[in-house]
Amino acid sequence: MSQESYIQSLFAERIGGSNYGKGTAIYKFEKIKRAKAAARKEHPDVELLDLGVGEPDEMADEGIVRKLAEEAAKPENRGYADNGIAEFKEAAARYLKNVFGVEGIDADTEILHSIGSKPALAMLPSCFINPGDVTIMTVPGYPVLGTHTKYLGGEVYNVQLTKENNFLPDLDSIPADICQKAKLLYLNYPNNPTGASATEAFFAKVVEFAKKHDIVVVHDAPYSALTYDGLKPLSFLSVPGAKEVGVELHSLSKSYNMTGWRIGFIAGNPLVVKAFGDVKDNNDSGQFIAIQKAAAYGLDNPQITEKIAEKYSRRHDMLVAALNEIGFTAEKPKGSFFLYVEAPKGIEGGQRFESGEDFSQYLIREKLISTVPWDDAGRFVRFSVTFQANGEEEEKRVIDEIKRRLTDVKFEF
Repeated sequence: MSQESYIQSLFAERIGGSNYGKGTAIYKFEKIKRAKAAARKEHPDVELLDLGVGEPDEMADEGIVRKLAEEAAKPENRGYADNGIAEFKEAAARYLKNVFGVEGIDADTEILHSIGSKPALAMLPSCFINPGDVTIMTVPGYPVLGTHTKYLGGEVYNVQLTKENNFLPDLDSIPADICQKAKLLYLNYPNNPTGASATEAFFAKVVEFAKKHDIVVVHDAPYSALTYDGLKPLSFLSVPGAKEVGVELHSLSKSYNMTGWRIGFIAGNPLVVKAFGDVKDNNDSGQFIAIQKAAAYGLDNPQITEKIAEKYSRRHDMLVAALNEIGFTAEKPKGSFFLYVEAPKGIEGGQRFESGEDFSQYLIREKLISTVPWDDAGRFVRFSVTFQANGEEEEKRVIDEIKRRLTDVKFEF
């Protein structure tokens, strides 16, 4: 047996076993990448307007960058951080209090840093999931917690987020046998991709649901401080009883333009936080201490996020107005930098769009406008207001160009 063939036979079943690498299915974002490359090749002189990117278009605040440089130059910060430094945890506790009004968080026992939210979501199932256990997920949504649940022999139960229910999961629709087997419930508000926001009443119902069925709530909150039009940032942990049933994950990637710095934190139930720390200790050796100290500076200066939110709010206003003039039914979200819009049925007298993906591919190839399709709970596409634009005049130019490109056809809705 050749070396290649024996390795092929050894792959774990969780990633495809002996068939690993032989599949022909193309991941959604790979399709988008290929379509963008083809559009650029076919129309090299036309600007591609990228509203599909799910990360900030600007660098981190200069104060944060300066703090990193200062701390990186100190020899005492050179070593392993393991499960984090007290300075960052204390700043995270202050942040939860100052921005969200969360009282009574113990920085020593109820907060730990993470190397971004994604690794935290990947590790949490190892704290709870045995073969046959269930994680309740929402679709559309971010799949990492569910992926690792399946890796561990668990099962995923999906609850659809629908426009009719304000893109909140209908907890009452979950069957009793699923509730009995479920250990984890994943939520994400403000939501990616829908942009929907939760309410205190909804979170109160989540607490009641979790207590009734002995379920741990994992609230993924990377967009929680990016809110608009007077909506106060809302933390799951600000709702009475939340700390008894779950944890919340925060990331500085979106709210502080720190994508790539890989820093966030988990906060909430001390037993869950402790278990996460034990699993984490066997997965990584902590984020660079200088990054933690720069992040602590950011958490103590929430006005940085407020300024970022003003920019996204302004862009949302312009994009919503432009799309609605064309005939879309777009509604400005209360948080996040995503605008979730139902795809048209087609072009009058011409091409039909059977799915959000059909429409998204049309936009990329024919109009050189990149979006992300979401078809797992309706025919939608996601626009992101993190497009490249330096200043308000440039933002207006981009939005006007989008409108111009989409007004030479008549869409059917």
